[in-house]
Amino acid sequence: VQLQASGGGLVQPGGSLRLSCAASGLTFSKSGMGWFRQAPGKEREFVGAVTPSGSTRYADSLKASVSISRDNSRNTVYLQLNSLRPEDTAVYYCAAGLYTSDWLAQRWSERSYDSWGQGTLVTVSS
Repeated sequence: VQLQASGGGLVQPGGSLRLSCAASGLTFSKSGMGWFRQAPGKEREFVGAVTPSGSTRYADSLKASVSISRDNSRNTVYLQLNSLRPEDTAVYYCAAGLYTSDWLAQRWSERSYDSWGQGTLVTVSS
């Protein structure tokens, strides 16, 4: 399984970015996909997740500023980041897990994912 995240970079406060994660080597249409992030000096945290059918769940603290979507025909999941602030600076990771009731119940947990991308760095700074 390979997950290739892209789209990170330097953005000014208040700006937007769309991250992409291209998946291969898995049955994408049967995978729950998640986004996590790790800020400097902090633990990795859940950003949001999307089911194969496109239903989403977000971290409460981020739901107003992020949006996740997926294109099953392209085996790609997206993370739209809006109204970015310096504290959003982090490495953003995509992850894949088999879509099961267990995954659905704990999609916020890293343990629900068995494949991870390499991460893409988002830096929010003026």
